[in-house]
Amino acid sequence: MPEQQRNVSDVIVDRLSRWGVSRAYGYSGDGINGVLEAIRASDGKVAFVQARHEENAAFMAVGEAKYAGGVGVAISTQGPGAVHLLNGLYDAKLDRVPVVALIGQQHRSVLGSGYMQEIDLRTLFSDVASHYIAEITSPEQVPMVIDRAFRAALASRSPAVVIVPHDVQSEPAPEQPHEHGIVPSAVTFDRPIVRAAEERIAAAAELLMAARRPALLVGKGAAGAVQEVEALATHLGAGVVTSLLGKPFVDERLPFAAGTMGHLGTTASAQVLAECDALLIVGSNDPWTEFYPAPGQARTVQIDIDPQMIGNRSPVEVGLVGDAAATLVALQDAIAADPDRAWTDRVRDTVERWRRISAERAEVAADAINPEAAMRALNSHLPENAQVALDVGSVVYWYARQLVLPRGVPAHVSGTLASVGCGIPYGLAAKLTAPDRPVAVLSGDGGMQMTGLAEIVTVAARWREWADPRFVIAVFDNRDLAEVSWEQREMEGAPRFEASQSLPAVPYDEYARLLGLAGERLSSADDIDAAWRRAWEADRPCVLSIRTDPAIPLLPPLAAAAKKIDQMRSALEAEDEEGEPQAARARRLLEAYIDIEERHGGTEVLSS
Repeated sequence: MPEQQRNVSDVIVDRLSRWGVSRAYGYSGDGINGVLEAIRASDGKVAFVQARHEENAAFMAVGEAKYAGGVGVAISTQGPGAVHLLNGLYDAKLDRVPVVALIGQQHRSVLGSGYMQEIDLRTLFSDVASHYIAEITSPEQVPMVIDRAFRAALASRSPAVVIVPHDVQSEPAPEQPHEHGIVPSAVTFDRPIVRAAEERIAAAAELLMAARRPALLVGKGAAGAVQEVEALATHLGAGVVTSLLGKPFVDERLPFAAGTMGHLGTTASAQVLAECDALLIVGSNDPWTEFYPAPGQARTVQIDIDPQMIGNRSPVEVGLVGDAAATLVALQDAIAADPDRAWTDRVRDTVERWRRISAERAEVAADAINPEAAMRALNSHLPENAQVALDVGSVVYWYARQLVLPRGVPAHVSGTLASVGCGIPYGLAAKLTAPDRPVAVLSGDGGMQMTGLAEIVTVAARWREWADPRFVIAVFDNRDLAEVSWEQREMEGAPRFEASQSLPAVPYDEYARLLGLAGERLSSADDIDAAWRRAWEADRPCVLSIRTDPAIPLLPPLAAAAKKIDQMRSALEAEDEEGEPQAARARRLLEAYIDIEERHGGTEVLSS
């Protein structure tokens, strides 16, 4: 039998492989079947990972890029499959992650006829893929379009979309003649070495040397500059605060590490930002602008590889466009060390007091289990080589305030889009990129019910392929969309809306066991430590269903947000009057948390 002629789909898959793609995430459908057949025939050159839903496939592609670097790839058919990809692609856009989406389309001959599943894909993806979107209408385009999609995704750190009509996928592979109308292309991308100008370095150094109370705000742009951040902070005697996405890149065991900033952040971070007289922002675009230094309080220097980010969240006096690590080294070389001992002592004292606050919060008695205690207990059991995937919701607060990541342990979340449901898809991508590393997925019941229950099926289908089967899913089960419940109280001054906030009970542990995984249900604080140990000792993925108390308050740091407490109190009083079952307990717990913070000086801020 003669060898089958190569077609456009074969060229696409070959090009993916040459760009270093080892797996693509997606779901099948007639509009993309040509590409899927080429993947099948590639003998593992590019693996196909079937998700339960295209949204989750897109989250997995984002996770691939976040955990492993490089470009994540998502695949879907036209129509509903394409629509489903949007949420995950927006996650990539807002967190600035390179992803390429390959999307099928109906035959060229029927486009414009209102054919089945025909939608205007260019319009649909025009915003999320604003840096590059192309439709392949002839075989000769294929290498050029794929190459440009990857280069655009890498250069802009955002999604690129390639639309491939069904009939084009089976066209013969192009010859690529050297003639007019044919654009040659190559698989190549080089990142530029960007260095801040010397005069800007000198200006920034002068500003920082004049400060007596310097602080650093560290974001995910400092991922390649962990040691340089620590060295400069020590050199300056600065306090270090992180964005949510920057948390994995600062060792929070350091005496000057004040933790995550913002509404979900630590008391220490709010105090350091409220007291500093100079702020160095390193690779951060954190949106919690009300927690930045007040206008006129602090002079600001910002380092970012992207000039568009300079001054994006806070007024900046000196912007340094360049690689974070190289710029930090240059800054340190230009700064004569003269740290203010009173400030370094103040930062260390603030950090120590925060540690006492967080420890006492975890000890507050709750109905069933205090979620802060459950998260804090993980510190004694998280493997040193683990990877952490975080879903969105109140669990992010407990992660930010109670979990101290070992050096080198990555943790990722849908940070800027803040999309519920990213947890298990991210965790799967982490595991597939490094099957020999254990994974922890930390999720609320909202995320589990939105996408997690479906993707546990994927975990059950794939875990036997993993070199290390440990994949621990902790479900913080409070049967409430707790973050929104507390937002309603705080931001609207409105009582919790039962019909919108209550979640049905689900036996997550039983579901796991039904699928052949390990599962355990916890309802007592006495069981937490042993349960974490058993989960990590299990010979297969394990689901811990942790019954937690929705009345535990999502209290913002009082140093920066004390006035919001009155609205919380007012809303809880209204709930109590309406007979809301958890209102009285929530009121008691709110006052207990406030008392802990006040006793440890959580409201203290030095005047400038």
